[in-house]
Amino acid sequence: MAELSNQLMAVTVLAYLAAMVCYAAEYAFGSKSRIGRAAERPARVLVGAGAPLSDDVPSTVDSPPPPNKTGEIFGRVAVGLNVVALLLHLGALVTRGIAADRMPWGNMYEYILSATFVGSAVWVGVLIRRPAIRHIGLFVSLALVLLLGADGMIAYVPVGPLVPALHSYWFIIHVSTIILASGIFLIGAVPATMFLIRDGYDKGKRRFPYSLGRNTPDAAVLERLTFRLHAFAFPLFTFGALIAGPIWAEASWGRYWGWDPKEVWAFISWIVYAGYLHARATPSVKRNVATWIALLGFATMLMNLFGVNLFFSGFHSYANAGGM
Repeated sequence: MAELSNQLMAVTVLAYLAAMVCYAAEYAFGSKSRIGRAAERPARVLVGAGAPLSDDVPSTVDSPPPPNKTGEIFGRVAVGLNVVALLLHLGALVTRGIAADRMPWGNMYEYILSATFVGSAVWVGVLIRRPAIRHIGLFVSLALVLLLGADGMIAYVPVGPLVPALHSYWFIIHVSTIILASGIFLIGAVPATMFLIRDGYDKGKRRFPYSLGRNTPDAAVLERLTFRLHAFAFPLFTFGALIAGPIWAEASWGRYWGWDPKEVWAFISWIVYAGYLHARATPSVKRNVATWIALLGFATMLMNLFGVNLFFSGFHSYANAGGM
């Protein structure tokens, strides 16, 4: 089962990569792209030779644009591949859990595998509800490929038993809520980034990366999606990091809080995300300023995941065994 999980992991990355290529094709050749618009530009045709010309009758008329199916086909294939990758991702998780005879999030490798699965599932759910934002699937799949690639190259460890400190029912409660929140924050960071790019594009900025905003959904749509995802994830993160975590810490180590590096960075992430939600609810704060705070929160989450696990030591440092 462990070997099957590893094989499914590799195929999952390839499936996300294939989905990314198809999303990129839709992004380039779909109806919202410059190429797509050029292909759909109305043809100019002359009025019949016998028709009289006057100020009321133009010498040319616009013919209906031909339907462009190329981008739509690529987009549908991308979504199909995304769903296939999600199922393969689930298979890699399940087989890993069966091989370990426990929930598959006992180390850093498994944590990233689980959090990216949640992120992928959330993205598919968003697509079902809002198919018009499919163009940003390119950047979602890119994020998943990068994280899973880093997971396999940096964080991989063979299947093994849990360290003694993790033998508790709080292992399921605490870690599962953090995984759910992390996966949603991951997807929330994508429309946040694209909102800033589209907002800059709408303000006349044309250099990279603002030039990417030409093909994205409207800035208001991206900003609302960013807020809703963060507003949903924040209570989960609050419960997992500041309630379930301290309760488990007291049961395991005899104290609720010890300023362990992971505890400190989780608290920093919580403060930054709380600051984002407060800024988003404050009329005097510009939406792009609030969105930058949300991205800062995601940067602290990445620091907590990679930096703390790999370079710091503490009660949570199961580093090479993977601590969460």
